[in-house]
Amino acid sequence: TGLGYEVTVVDANLTTPHLGLQIGLSLAPITLHDVLKGKEDVFKAVYYHPFGFKFIAGGLSLESLSGVDIEKLVDVVNTLSRGSDFTFLDSAPGFGKEATTALQAVEEVLIVTNPELQAVVDALKAKKLAESLNKRVLGVVLNRVKKSSYQLKKDEVESMLECPVLAQIPEDENVPKAIALKLPVVEFSPKSPAAIEILKLSYYLAGKSFVSYSKFGLLGRLIDWLRK
Repeated sequence: TGLGYEVTVVDANLTTPHLGLQIGLSLAPITLHDVLKGKEDVFKAVYYHPFGFKFIAGGLSLESLSGVDIEKLVDVVNTLSRGSDFTFLDSAPGFGKEATTALQAVEEVLIVTNPELQAVVDALKAKKLAESLNKRVLGVVLNRVKKSSYQLKKDEVESMLECPVLAQIPEDENVPKAIALKLPVVEFSPKSPAAIEILKLSYYLAGKSFVSYSKFGLLGRLIDWLRK
């Protein structure tokens, strides 16, 4: 990736896997479902995205769900982690078997939620579930944040969940535009509000200090020109 790490992303939402659709890798001939059925080796399901990370897609058809042994997900993640600095699972929402197994497969949890009361209540349940499985909850990412009175504020969310808000990704029209083009928003519009907040989060997770190149005057303008 841009920070120099080996990163693997797994679409672990087995019933409704959408991540591949959003990044242009939806028609993978070998999927996580095939691996969980014991039909394929996990490394045959790994695809290299042009933007520098490895990806395992989920099967999109209803037939792909038949015969899946979800318990194998833990072993799959352990195997993948040996070849990556970071392995991210995009898990199913809710508290069913899918979500619980995904939690069992990881060491750390990043909770992503919208800043509405009902969503944060669900996030609290997810946090408690993760903690009951002895997983470390890194913090919370607030998504689709707006300047509105009906959304909860950062300090209110932190008080409810008793953990830090690590990022507040704003509502940004560049995100659906990027998804429509099957591009990461940090590539489609790197200086958009959502992209900057996502970049800050990635630096935080990597243990690095984020400094926007736009702050460096002439150097920033040179980097801008080189990126065009």
